[in-house]
Amino acid sequence: MTMHPIDIAILIGYLLLVVISGAMLAKRAAQNLDSYFLAGNKLPWYLLSVSNASGMFDITGTMWMVTLLFVYGMKSVWIPWLWPSFNVIFMMVYLAAWLRRSGVLTGGEWIRTRFGTGRGAELSQVSVVIFALTSVVGFLAYAFQGIGKFCQVFLPWDFTAAQYAMIFMTITTIYVILGGMYSVVVTDLVQFTILTIASVAIAVIAVMKTTREQIVAAVPEGWHGLFFGWNLDLDWSALIPEINNKIEADGYTMFGAFFMMMLFKGVLSSMAGPAPNYDMQRVLATRNPREAALMSGFVSVVLYFPRYLLLAGIGCLALVFFSPDLVAMGADADFEQILPYVINNFVPAGLVGLLLAGLLAAFMSTFDSTVNAGAAYLVNDVIKRYFAPEMSDKSAIRASYVCSILVVAVGIAFGSASDSIHDVLGWIVAGLFGGYIAPNLLKWHWWRLNGYGYFAGMLSGVGTALALPQLFPDWHDLFSAFPVILVISSIASVAVSLMTPPDDEETLKEFYRNVRPWGFWQPVDAKVRVESPDFQANTAFRRDMANILVGLVWHTTLAALPIALVMREPRTALISAVLLVVTSVVLKKNWYDRLEAA
Repeated sequence: MTMHPIDIAILIGYLLLVVISGAMLAKRAAQNLDSYFLAGNKLPWYLLSVSNASGMFDITGTMWMVTLLFVYGMKSVWIPWLWPSFNVIFMMVYLAAWLRRSGVLTGGEWIRTRFGTGRGAELSQVSVVIFALTSVVGFLAYAFQGIGKFCQVFLPWDFTAAQYAMIFMTITTIYVILGGMYSVVVTDLVQFTILTIASVAIAVIAVMKTTREQIVAAVPEGWHGLFFGWNLDLDWSALIPEINNKIEADGYTMFGAFFMMMLFKGVLSSMAGPAPNYDMQRVLATRNPREAALMSGFVSVVLYFPRYLLLAGIGCLALVFFSPDLVAMGADADFEQILPYVINNFVPAGLVGLLLAGLLAAFMSTFDSTVNAGAAYLVNDVIKRYFAPEMSDKSAIRASYVCSILVVAVGIAFGSASDSIHDVLGWIVAGLFGGYIAPNLLKWHWWRLNGYGYFAGMLSGVGTALALPQLFPDWHDLFSAFPVILVISSIASVAVSLMTPPDDEETLKEFYRNVRPWGFWQPVDAKVRVESPDFQANTAFRRDMANILVGLVWHTTLAALPIALVMREPRTALISAVLLVVTSVVLKKNWYDRLEAA
């Protein structure tokens, strides 16, 4: 791709800016581990929220969502529930506050607040640390492949994909090492600003270059509908026949069944709480539980509206102008060509550099957060816990530099080993997160789950998730494998917990007093009330569930509204806007006004 000198200057200027910012923040970050990994719990919640949103705005995910919008139309809003994207609603309503009350540095350290310090607790903490580090390596390898291919398509220099990946991962690692969480958040703010400007610009270009009539002519009947029946009922035969094969290959033809299973899995995943990665680090970095909840809620606002403006703008231009190219490709239709086509044909000089800087920033934001989280686990949960418990803050910061380089090096090694490593790591990541749900849901809501049960649930869940694809390669992950993984992991967690003694009583009481979870905590609650008659148990279950239902509607309208605006669907836009206002008012009264500071 040929780039104008202005665009090249913008890219180089952006890269220099992020490295300089890391150097300027190095002294502040190097005060102690809390400063390095959590910014000393001094950053405002809204900056952490923007940083968290920026970390979710990745290149590969964005292009996947462009394809979803192109193929499935408004119904594509539901498909990211696979992540599940709505887990931020559970976090904002109650889980972020529960997690922040622990006052710890990492998810591994959090485990000790729940299970104590016995052998079972030790095993459970080891399982969390291994989970966290393996997922960090998986995401870094994924990033290595994604950024390399992206740069090779869009940047003008004659480097291989691997060389591009090495260059940008090295630049990102430098400012992460220098500035820690301070550097991550400040550069994420710059990155998100660039992304937002680029997103709005693409949406405006799409509206100016297309008409509603052109869009309607380019899509099948039902494409503009947000809702659906048991079957998808989207027939592309008269427009781009190959898309029908893609829909069947995706497994979304029976969309009603897919949605029900996706919702079931998503709710359980969300109730399990955040995985021990950069999402959890943002929550732990907030000043107090109230700000943790606000940070999680604001992510939906700052992430969804600009991101869906970008998706809708690219999708709109592609539908009107790129559809003939896809028809000509036939069975070899390549949806990854949508973004290069749009940039080459519709984005003016200057804005190209800004857009590419924004997309590179999206990669770097996800990458820097992942590196910071991985180093935190290595230093705090491995080195300080097992090898150097008396390590000084200065030595710990130096160790974090080495650990950051180490996790990046391992990620690069896995990412560059072979073409098939992406598939292997895909199974690892899918297996890890598939096996994560049962023990982590129980740890919040059932007092009798102990460290041994947690470890057994994690081990059996992850083991089953990794084994099933090898034993039954034709199984669809969501419909077939997930229920099996859930049942086996749940049985292991419950059975092993009941076969082994409960955790230390004082640990359970302290956890219950601090976190104040709702769920099956009656025996612990009774003991706490004996010691503290004034203790107030958490009775907010019904209110929390009501807020989650309202929050899901609110969350969905934040995606539907920008698409409807760019696609010129006034009825859908009006309904979405009204629902957004109504749900915002309800959440203001029933969630925001009831938030506690501790």
